[in-house]
Amino acid sequence: MAIDAAPTEPPINRAMVTVSVMLATIMTALDTTIANVALPHMAGSVNASADQITWVLTSYIIASAIMTPMSGWLAGRLGRKQVFVISIIGFTLASALCGAAQSLGQIVLFRLLQGVFSAAMMPLSQAVILDTYPTPSERGPAMAIWGVGVMVAPIVGPVLGGWLTDDFSWRWVFYINLPIGVLCLLGVMSFIRDDRASVRVRFDLLGFSLLAVALAAFQLMLDRGQNNDWFQSTEIQIEATVAALALFLFVIHSATAKAPFLPLALLRDRNFVTAAALSVCVGMLVFSVLALLPPMCETLLGYPVVTTGLVTAPRGIGGLVSMIAVGQLVSRLDNRLIIASGLALFAASFFGMSHFSLQMDASAIAWTGFIQGLGIGLVFMPLTTLAFATLSPALRGDGAGVYALVRNLGQSAGVSIMQSLFTYLSVVVHARLTEPIRADNPLVSRLGPAMSLGTTQGRIALDGEVTRQAAMVAYVDIFHMMGIGSLLLIPLVLMLQKPSRRGPREMMVAD
Repeated sequence: MAIDAAPTEPPINRAMVTVSVMLATIMTALDTTIANVALPHMAGSVNASADQITWVLTSYIIASAIMTPMSGWLAGRLGRKQVFVISIIGFTLASALCGAAQSLGQIVLFRLLQGVFSAAMMPLSQAVILDTYPTPSERGPAMAIWGVGVMVAPIVGPVLGGWLTDDFSWRWVFYINLPIGVLCLLGVMSFIRDDRASVRVRFDLLGFSLLAVALAAFQLMLDRGQNNDWFQSTEIQIEATVAALALFLFVIHSATAKAPFLPLALLRDRNFVTAAALSVCVGMLVFSVLALLPPMCETLLGYPVVTTGLVTAPRGIGGLVSMIAVGQLVSRLDNRLIIASGLALFAASFFGMSHFSLQMDASAIAWTGFIQGLGIGLVFMPLTTLAFATLSPALRGDGAGVYALVRNLGQSAGVSIMQSLFTYLSVVVHARLTEPIRADNPLVSRLGPAMSLGTTQGRIALDGEVTRQAAMVAYVDIFHMMGIGSLLLIPLVLMLQKPSRRGPREMMVAD
C-alpha cells in the first residue's frame, strides 16, 4: 500500500516577500521627510505656532525611539508575522487619523500612534530579508536593494509632500500611506510565513518603563519649555523632576537587575559608547535642519511647497551617492578617517548655510544640502560599523535596540532645542534691530512712505520687514553654531578604536 508523503510547505516566493517588506520600509522611511515641507500649512490649519508645529515631528520620533527596543521581544512573544501585521494596520489607521485631525492635540496624538506602530517595521523588515536570503552571496544584493529603498524614500519625500500639499492639501501627506499600507498588508499576510512558535525572549519591562517615562518627560519638557518660560513654569518643573527621578530609578534598577534593559557590559565597550554619543550629537545637528528649512523657504523666501521640496531633495541625493561610495570604501580605509571627512563636510555645509540671506538664490540651498547629504553617508554607516565592531556577539541584539533609541532621541531633542533656540534668537535680534528705528534717525526717513513711522500701515510694514530680517539672522546664527559643533565633534572620532582583523573578543555576560 502506498504511503502518502508528508505535506511540505510551499516554497517561499522571495520576490514578493522582498516587495512586501520593502513597501513597509518605504512607508516608514517616507514619513520621516514627507511631512516636513507641509509644516507651515499644518500650522495654519490647526492654529499652531512655528515651535508648536514641530511637535508633529518630535512626537513621531520619540514614540518610535521608545518602542524600537521592544521589537525583538514582541516578535518573540507574538511571532514576527503577527507583529508585522499589527504594525502595518496600526500605522495605516494612525495615518488616516493624522490626515483627518482637526486640532494640534489630535495630530500630535495620532503622530504618537504612528511612531508606536512604525517602530517594529524597519528592524523586522531587515530581519525578514536576512532570513529570506540565507546565504552570504544572496544577502549582499538583497540588502543593497533594501538599503536603496531606505535612502530613496527620504529623497522622494520632500518632493512628493510638496506636490501633495500644493495640488491637494497637507492631509494627503498622511493619506498617501493608506494605499501603500493596504498593499503591504496583503503582501505580508500572503507571502510571509507564520512563525508563532518562535523563541521567547526575556524583556526587562520595569527598566523599559522607567526609561520610557524619563524620555517622554524630557521630550515634553523640551517641546513645552519655550511656550511656558522654561523653569519659571510649574509644568516644566514637574516634567524635569519626573524625567530626573525616572532616570535615577532606571540607573539603580539597571545596576541591580539580573537581566537589565540596558546591559552594563555595553557601557564597558568604548567604541559603542563613543559611537552612541556621536550618533546623538550628529542626529541633533543634521536632523533638526529638516525642521528648520521648510518654514524658512516658505515663510521668509516665499517659495511654493513644491519648490521647497525640490530644493531640499539634493540632500537625499547626496546621501545616496555617499552611501554607495562608502560601501566600497569602508573595507579599504580607516573608518575613523571616513567619519571625520563626513563631519568636515557637515561643517562646510553649515558654514555655507550661515551665509544665507533673503536675497539668495535657491541654488544655495540645493548645493549646501547636497554637501550635507554627502556627509550623512560618510558618517552614519562607518559609525554604525565601529559601534558594533568590538562588541561581543552576545550583546549585539541589545546594542542594536539601544543604539537606535539614542540616535532617535538625538533627532527629536535636536528638533526641539533648535526650534526653541530659533524662537529665542528671533526675539533677541528683533529687539536689537528695532533699537535704532526712531523718528529722529535720518536713515529711517529714507525708507519712504510705505514704511513711514507716521502711519499705521507704515509701522506694520516696517515691523513685518524687521521680523523677516530677524528670523533670517536667527537662522544664520543657528547654522553657524551647527558648523562649529560639527568641527568640535571631530576630536571625538579619535576615541574610537580601529577593530582588529580577528574581530571582537567573545565576552562572558552574566545571566
